[in-house]
Amino acid sequence: MNWQVYALRYALQERFGRDNFLRTSDLHDLPMPMDYFVWVARAGDRSIVIDTGFSAETARKRDRSLLTPVELALSRIGVDPGGVEDVIVTHLHYDHAGNLDLFPRARFHLQDREMGFATGRNMCHSCLRYAFEVEDVVRMVRAVYADRVSFHNGDAEIADGVSVHHVGGHTDGLQMVRITTERGPIVLASDAAHYYANIETGNPFPIFYNIGDMAEGWRRATRLAGDPRRVVPGHDPKVRERYPALEGSNGEIVALHLKPKA
Repeated sequence: MNWQVYALRYALQERFGRDNFLRTSDLHDLPMPMDYFVWVARAGDRSIVIDTGFSAETARKRDRSLLTPVELALSRIGVDPGGVEDVIVTHLHYDHAGNLDLFPRARFHLQDREMGFATGRNMCHSCLRYAFEVEDVVRMVRAVYADRVSFHNGDAEIADGVSVHHVGGHTDGLQMVRITTERGPIVLASDAAHYYANIETGNPFPIFYNIGDMAEGWRRATRLAGDPRRVVPGHDPKVRERYPALEGSNGEIVALHLKPKA
């Protein structure tokens, strides 16, 4: 089955190159902003949401620029969060796992290792827990007790043409999403690579749990996609430059299933 896949920008943070690489790079002193996305895979009447963004409250707390509340961004492509039945959460960091309450009917798809990572001994260390919001994690725990979470251990098929793949690195339980489209499989790398340049230069984003797993994840993303041009990083503004914009979205929503612009 071929799916349509959309990247929806909902927030922005101004940054410099020095913030986005572990090692000093040629981009060190240049502006290098970060886009925040949620993604939607759609086939017929079915929509699968990938990640859930963060709320206005979290934006204020963390000094992020919320451009469009996630529920409004979804409405612009005809997705009602209240009717979504499947949500893939790539990992539980604040910018990927907020707003869970927007999806009252959804089953959340998460790696076993991510739940263990976000609730276990690693969270005794501030350097590992600061990218998590405890209330987001608690909401996921409540979803577990409500029998609304499907845990995965490695690779798993969510629907015909949509699969998740454990990669780790950035967090212990990070998963990527592979989606079959008319132009071939694309891989939503999420935070396996924040920017194209992280992969292209072999220079990691400086938030990670296991740097070896992160580096291996770049290779795995390319293998799963079959072509490095079909790997989509998690936060790069260049995604919006490379892909066609949805009409009427002012460039805030782009179609990843369509051929990139020249």
